[in-house]
Amino acid sequence: MREKLTELLKNSYSPYSKFPVAAIVVMKDGHEFYGVNVENASYGATICAERSAIVSAISHGYQKGDFKELYIMVNTEKVSTCCFLCRQVITELFDKDAKITCMSQTDVKEFFVSELCPYPFDEGDLK
Repeated sequence: MREKLTELLKNSYSPYSKFPVAAIVVMKDGHEFYGVNVENASYGATICAERSAIVSAISHGYQKGDFKELYIMVNTEKVSTCCFLCRQVITELFDKDAKITCMSQTDVKEFFVSELCPYPFDEGDLK
């Protein structure tokens, strides 16, 4: 997975932050969907790599519960975790025990969704 992510980092469009991010979501049936961060001069229009990969899977017909794991890589020495917008989308679609693997160029940290998102906002909060 590290080799795929390293290659995918090259597709990031990050001229403002200079912080390329790549993500691969693996579905329970083994299919993989790729994403990179795509920045915009209007920062609110930027999309993160994690959401890019997740939205691609949804666009191909996958649904909540079909997601197995997520791999994320940044082009730095320090491991970074998902932003809170991405965490919200992850909690909506992934099982609580799904694995999230965060990689830097030299390090790896693994989390469960329940660890990254211990207090999710979900459908129960809308009632």
